[in-house]
Amino acid sequence: MKTFVRLLSIILLLTVYSSAEPADVIDTKADAAVKVFEHEVSGGKEFLSKVAGYLVFPEVIKGGFVVGGEYGEGALRTQDKTKAYYRMISGSIGLQAGMQKRSYIIAFMSKSSLENFLRSDGWEVGVDGSIAVIDQGIGKDINSMSFEKPIVAFVYDTKGLMGNLTLEGTKFQRIIPR
Repeated sequence: MKTFVRLLSIILLLTVYSSAEPADVIDTKADAAVKVFEHEVSGGKEFLSKVAGYLVFPEVIKGGFVVGGEYGEGALRTQDKTKAYYRMISGSIGLQAGMQKRSYIIAFMSKSSLENFLRSDGWEVGVDGSIAVIDQGIGKDINSMSFEKPIVAFVYDTKGLMGNLTLEGTKFQRIIPR
C-alpha cells in the first residue's frame, strides 16, 4: 500500500511538474530562501559556512486530500556555490487536506555524509540514511546546539522554523534543469 501511495503521489506531482525549472530560476529562488533562513534563524549564516554542503529547496509544495504528496526543486551548494540540482518527492496517505508551501535547508555536517549522498542514485530518507529535522532553536543561536546526526534539516517559512515534521520516505533525485 505504501508503494502504491508513493507511486500515485509521484504521478500526480509529475503531471504538474513535468520538467525542472531553469537553473537560473532555481538559483535565484535558492538565494532568496537562504537569505530568509539567515534572517529568521539565529546564527544561520555562520552555520551554513561551516557545513560540508547543503541542499536548499526554496519552494516545497505539500498538498493532498487523503492521498498527498510533496515536491520541490533545489540546489546542492558547497562553499555557497551551486554544484548540482535536485528534486525531492514524497507521498503520504491519511487525514490531510489542503496545500502548504515551505522551504528546506538540508545540511551535511561532514564531508563523508555529503559524499555518501553524492554517490547514491536516488537517495531516500530512512533507506539510504536518516535526517534529523531541527524544530528547536527559535531565539537560540543554532551554532550553540549539538547535532547527533550527520545530516540535519531545517524546515521554515517567512515566520521561522517549523516543527513536528518528518522527511521519512522522501526521495532525492538529481535533475538537469532546462
